[in-house]
Formats: sequence, structure tokens, C-alpha cells
Amino acid sequence: MDLVLVGLPGSGKTAAGRRLARRHDAAFVDLDEAIAAAAGRPIPAIFAAEGEAGFRARERAAVASLGPADPAPGLRRVVATGGGAPIDPRNRWLLYRGRRAAWLDGPAEVLAQRVRRSANPRPLFDGRDPIGRMRELAAARARFYAPALRVNGIIGVAGIVAALERHLDEPLPAGTTLLRAATPIGTYELGEGNAVAGVLAALAALEARRAIVVSEPRAWEVAGAAVADGLAAAGLPVERVLLPEGEPAKRLAVVEEAARELARLRAERRDPLVAIGGGALGDAAGFLAATWLRGVPLVHVPTTLVAQVDSSIGGKTAVDLPEGKNLVGAFHQPAAVVVDVRFLRTLPSRQLRAALGEAAKMAALGDERLFELLEEEGAAIAAGEARAFDDGALAEVVERCGWAKVEVVVDDEREAGRRIHLNLGHSLGHAIEVAAGYEGILHGEAVAYGLRAAARIGVAVGTTPPERAARIEALLDGLDLGRGPLPHPPDAVLAAIATDKKHAGGRLRWVLPTAAGVAVRSDVPDEAVAAAARSVLAGAAPEALR
Repeated sequence: MDLVLVGLPGSGKTAAGRRLARRHDAAFVDLDEAIAAAAGRPIPAIFAAEGEAGFRARERAAVASLGPADPAPGLRRVVATGGGAPIDPRNRWLLYRGRRAAWLDGPAEVLAQRVRRSANPRPLFDGRDPIGRMRELAAARARFYAPALRVNGIIGVAGIVAALERHLDEPLPAGTTLLRAATPIGTYELGEGNAVAGVLAALAALEARRAIVVSEPRAWEVAGAAVADGLAAAGLPVERVLLPEGEPAKRLAVVEEAARELARLRAERRDPLVAIGGGALGDAAGFLAATWLRGVPLVHVPTTLVAQVDSSIGGKTAVDLPEGKNLVGAFHQPAAVVVDVRFLRTLPSRQLRAALGEAAKMAALGDERLFELLEEEGAAIAAGEARAFDDGALAEVVERCGWAKVEVVVDDEREAGRRIHLNLGHSLGHAIEVAAGYEGILHGEAVAYGLRAAARIGVAVGTTPPERAARIEALLDGLDLGRGPLPHPPDAVLAAIATDKKHAGGRLRWVLPTAAGVAVRSDVPDEAVAAAARSVLAGAAPEALR
């Protein structure tokens, strides 16, 4: 077994790791030493010559060079990482899966004093207040360290070694947690094979006496039954409420029938609902949780890519009306969102591809790394290639999209400010879904058409630089999204836009791409909207507009 030590600078990873390795005749790897040796110069010189980005690239290569985890019993290798190594999602994918990770933790003030006295230069602390800087790093990195076994890092090397040794013979968990954060909008957890443990932890925090699982037939088959069995095996009674599959779940009549089932189960305010399924199921189950007894706890376990990257996060719950999508709803934040990327392996290619429409939207909001990742790996993810799952590319997409949305919602929970940015591509996208009667087109596919339209509208009104619009459209081309003609009459789609929720003062607020983000405009001419809508519905290339 490999033991990986993570934690802030000054937490004792190298000293404790070296001693532990000697005591157990195990190999010891200090990643910073390996990076310096490979570069032929010390860490500060790497920072000076290549900047932090260059150092992180070398760090990523050093982590990859560790090779596969050794599953054999007994301590075989101890790896001491640099404090920033777990920031990179791919590093955690390699470091945490199949290995035991331990977080050497301690107060920022104590660790800052250690760094100040250390003979080893720390480039991230150059010219800065050590305590203030350590506090910044602690806040920024806690979610990356939190999945690891937490050990007191200020009890001295001998104490740390003794604490670690008490866990060496324990079996590794069945799954892997890659990220965990307690946020003002609930706990957010992401991992692989972590669903049962994550839900159990969430229900324990809620002091739940039972779990009421709300799912739909397909999600129950691939995920819900296994989660329910895991909860039952842990001694927690489980009830089940099944809704229809897909958008038909989002009807008031369906919610009424589900509420009557809760009444038959005598569900109380302390009985959490565990929503296991895709975006439509999550919307309906969330609305049910928001309205049953005026609100009961909710735990989301999203099983589709579109739900994992977008809809399960943020507390928006809603059902549809014939007049429009998501017109009746409520804000109801979940107690926890437990994301298990293993469920994505069961999805058909079309669902994976469609969900990347939402991921492309998040990239267009200004995440350059996500943009590059989708350009490089998006086609493989969309095709469901095993490599995209196995090397952590898909998990990185989910994490970057999911955490970006968490940050936006924490800043603007009720969409009074920048949360409206998340509606990029959705005004026309929702209108297409309405015109289609919510049939024949998946949500992410509609968003892709809407994103193309937003880019074209942005160019027409001078908000979107042509080169940015071209890059967005090229990304969608590479993902094979929003390309072909749609059968819906443009007039019907334009009429549906009139019911969009983002109206203010009688004018629709359009979210349009800029050079590195988005802008919100309510002065977009109707002619520009009509031209863009007609072009994307016809499957016309941007050049056809000139």
C-alpha cells in the first residue's frame, strides 16, 4: 500500500514521511525533491524561471511518474507531496485512488512560524505576511485535503508517525472521495464509488431516522438500488418513491401524487429525501422537498452528467407548465450534493455529449482551463471512450463545472446578481425545448443551440469579439453539438422566448459572451435575436449571416 501525505507547508510531511518509511522499510518519495532533481535546479529557481504555472506542470509530471497504486498489503511506499499538489484535479485522481491519503493539519499561525524558521525557501511566501498567506492557503485548499484522513500535524514527528501507524492496517475504503467542502449552500462532495458513504455521512449529520429515496426507473436500476442497499446494510430504514423518467416528472400532477405517497409513508419534517437521478428528477424531487410540510431536508445524488455539472447544484427546484419550462418552483438548497462519477460510465453517448453543452457554457463564462480541456478531451468524453473515464478527464470536467457553480451560487443564491450569468445559452435553449414540447431534444443539446445564438447575437451588437464567437462555435463543432437544422418553426421559438423568466421591465436580459467572460444586456434588438434564432435553427454556419 502507498501512503500519501498532504497538507500545508510546514505541516511536517517530509520529516514524518521519511521517519515512517524507515520504520517500515518502505520507499520514501518527496515530490518536491523529485521535481528539483528532474529539473536540475532547486524549487525557487524553477519558480523564478518558469513561474508557478511551470512548476505545477513539472509537479503534474512527477505525480504521474509514481505509476499505478500498489494494492499489496503492508506499507510499500510513503509519498510526501508539496502543499499545492492536490489542487490539480488530475493529481488527486492519481494520488487518492487506490492509496491511503493523510492530511497533516494544524493552525495557520503555528505552520506559518515553522515556515518562517525553515531554512528551505518557500516561493509562495516571498514578500508576504506568513500568517496571512497561510490563512489564505488554508481556506483555498481545505476542500482538496478534506477527503484524506485528518491527522494533527503539530504534535511532533513522533506523534504524527504514531497516529499514522494506527491506521496502516485498516482496509482502504471501497470508493474514493476526491473533493469535499462544507459551503453555505450545503456540503459538496465529489468522488468515484463514494455515493453510499457520502449519503450515509450526510444523513448522519441530519440525524435522520430513515431515508426516503426519490428516483425514477432507470436511475433506480443503475444507482438507486445499490445506494438503498448500502444504506440498509448500515442499518438505516429506506423507503422508495418513483417518479416518471425525464421531463414528464416535472408536472404538478406528478408532484401531487408523490406528495400523497409521502403522506402514506407519514413522512415528517426530519425525514430527508434522497434524490437519485438526472436533472429532471432532481428538479421534481427538489420541488417536492421544498413544498412537503413547507420544506424537508434534501440530499442530491446526481446520476447523469448534466445533473453533475449543473442542475443538482444551486437549490433551484421547478416544474414545467405548457406555457414554459421551470415556471413554477422554489429555491431550496440541499443539505448535501454527493457526486459519484462512477455512475457516468452507464450513460449512453448521446447523454454525455448533450451534457457537454452545459460544460461548454461554463467554459465560455471564463474558465480557460476548462475550455482547453473540452477542446482536447471533449470528443473522447462525448463518445464515452474508456480513456476519458480512466485518466480522470471526465472527473476534472465535472469538478471544474460543479465547483464553479458552487462559487457563483454562494455569491448570489437568489439570482439577484451574477448568478444570471449561468443562463448563458438558456434563453433560446429553453425556448427550443418549449417549442419541441420537451420531446426529441435533450437539455444540453438545446443549450448548445442557445450558446451559438448568444455568440451570434453578441457579435451583432458588438459585445462578443468575432474571434471569441468563432472559438465557441469551433468548440461546439468539435463536440458535434448545435449543428444540424431543427424542425421547429422560428416564430414558435421566438414566441416561447417571451415567457422567459429573465425579463425585467418588459425586456429580456440577454447573457452574451465577451472576450473573457459574459455581459448582461437588456437592449438587444429583436431583429438580432430573430436573425440568430433563424440561423441556428436552420443549422446555418456563421458565415451564412454575412
